[in-house]
Amino acid sequence: MRTLKGTDFNDRSKNSLEAKKALLERFKARPPADDPAVQARQEERRRIIEAREAREAERRRLKEEEKARQEAERLRLIAEEEARQAELARQAAEEAEQARQALIEAKLERDRRYAARKARAKGKK
Repeated sequence: MRTLKGTDFNDRSKNSLEAKKALLERFKARPPADDPAVQARQEERRRIIEAREAREAERRRLKEEEKARQEAERLRLIAEEEARQAELARQAAEEAEQARQALIEAKLERDRRYAARKARAKGKK
């Protein structure tokens, strides 16, 4: 039985076996692990991996430093705002105290005028 591609089971089986043999030959042709070229490639890969890890660690460190700097800036701004609010509260309390003192002085002045009027009224009688 022929397929559209013109191959039958035997052809496909033969091609499969040839591909497996070629793959096995390629595997056997690989240099051993103790070959200097293989060790050089492994060393180069190890250096690349170490360099990548160092770069990633540096990026993490810089990111953490930036985060810490932003947090410090945020806390500084909060502290400045709290200090400004405290100053405004102090000024408001001072103004309230001045207004209270002015009210007391106005009452004392009114009481003095009242006492002086009474004294004049007593002296005319």
